[in-house]
Amino acid sequence: MCELTHAERIQYKRRQDTAYQAGEDAVTNLQAALALADLTLPSLSNDGPVASHGFVRLGGCNADFANRLAEIIAAGADALQHQR
Repeated sequence: MCELTHAERIQYKRRQDTAYQAGEDAVTNLQAALALADLTLPSLSNDGPVASHGFVRLGGCNADFANRLAEIIAAGADALQHQR
């Protein structure tokens, strides 16, 4: 197995840091969007970088919440379709 050079380790860490921040930003954005619909996913969290990509853990929710979220997403998608 080949060991990474110092420069490669720094580059890898930067990619991991960027991926972690992308997850944090996505959580913040999703929390804000859900709040507009008066919805909260208590277990929504950044799950750290996975394969150098941000990864968001949505967590579980009850069927009523899932159905309400589906309605809101469908309405938003429909509104976007009518804008085009």
